[in-house]
Amino acid sequence: MSSIGTGYDLSASQFSPDGRVFQVEYAQKAVENSGTAIALRGKDGVVFAVEKLVTSKLYEPGTNKRIFTIDRHVGMAVAGLIADARQLAENARSEAASYRSQYGNPIPLKYLNDRVSMYIHAYTLYSAVRPFGSSLILGTYDPDDGPQMYMIDPSGVSYGYFGCAIGKAKQAAKTEIEKVKLGDLTCQELVKEAARVIYLVHDELKDKHFELELSWVGKHTDGLHVKVPKNVQEEAEKSAKAALEEESDSEEDI
Repeated sequence: MSSIGTGYDLSASQFSPDGRVFQVEYAQKAVENSGTAIALRGKDGVVFAVEKLVTSKLYEPGTNKRIFTIDRHVGMAVAGLIADARQLAENARSEAASYRSQYGNPIPLKYLNDRVSMYIHAYTLYSAVRPFGSSLILGTYDPDDGPQMYMIDPSGVSYGYFGCAIGKAKQAAKTEIEKVKLGDLTCQELVKEAARVIYLVHDELKDKHFELELSWVGKHTDGLHVKVPKNVQEEAEKSAKAALEEESDSEEDI
């Protein structure tokens, strides 16, 4: 970053001479310091997986979740500052509730994505506020339109994805996701792939302990966003660890 310290990074509403907004870039750095979150869109739904880093053995398991239910049919996985992510989850919930009360139908993900990304973008325009230090992945399943998924970053930019990764090891995770034929797989198969990718990109040297969070929304859940059942998660983690051992064995042989 060429212009650090020259005063162009003091306000979110100021551009540097080369057309960058440093406050937004710093927010993106905050996301990159967080555990990896991925989402995979298969033929019958969307699977979310999050590597929740545990920095102390004294933490109670299951606290500070990074997967949220926004409406009954919409799930959200986050990376970055958890307090910022909770604020965004609250905003998304109020948008979904407002749409439901006004139109009597659950909010289509396209509209929810537009409203949340506009809200995030508004926080990059004024010097009195700072950008949100979180990226989000939103996913749903619609009986008519099938599975849908969007990612929003701290600048408010959003794209639709088939497979997406945010957080610390997003590049390594994206490389792994690109090898998978997502459109051919069901949610049951994608859960194992998601667990494998998270275990593969986890850096054991820097971050020893982590909790794997898994959830899904799809045809088999009747379009509801729910946590992956405990027995399915345990099986997915078991196969992920086995795949990891196989990979390390084959590397040793080379």
